[in-house]
This record gives sequence, structure tokens and C-alpha cells, in this order.
Amino acid sequence: MSAPVLLEVAKVMAKGQITLPRDIRQKLSVETGDRVALIWDTDRVVMMNPALYAMRMLQAEMVGKAEEAGFPDEDSVTDYVTEMRREARRA
Repeated sequence: MSAPVLLEVAKVMAKGQITLPRDIRQKLSVETGDRVALIWDTDRVVMMNPALYAMRMLQAEMVGKAEEAGFPDEDSVTDYVTEMRREARRA
């Protein structure tokens, strides 16, 4: 991960609103009406795509679960998922 870079400072308005600078909007690929996730991390706020945040949370939650379920490696998990999909199509 690269070092953080301060791109611009935003001013907080009366209702707590800020305007995201154009460079930030472009880097996040956000447009009018899009949502962003704001995550409090110790002494900073991280802004990111909510779907990406949800996926990262899910991945963190799943660490070690395959081993606990008795799958020795990733190929075993892939094989299991493939078989479950086949069974679902047959049903």
C-alpha cells in the first residue's frame, strides 16, 4: 500500500456537508447521487465504495472458515462450490 497523499482540503458547511474535490470524485469514480462509505479508523476517516467495503468485511470475517469446515485447500473449496452449483441446477 502506498503512502497517503493529501490531495485537497474540503470545508465543512453548516449542515455538515462537504464538497468532494473533482480529483477525489474521479479517483473514487463517484457521480451525483452515488453513495460512499465513511469508515472511522482510529484517528482518521476513510472514504470508499460501499460494495468494496462490504466485500472486505466479508473477506475478513471468512478468514480461517474453510479450514474450520474441513477444507484442506482452495481447490477443495472451489470443487465443493462447483458441485453445489451442479446440484442446484439439477433440482
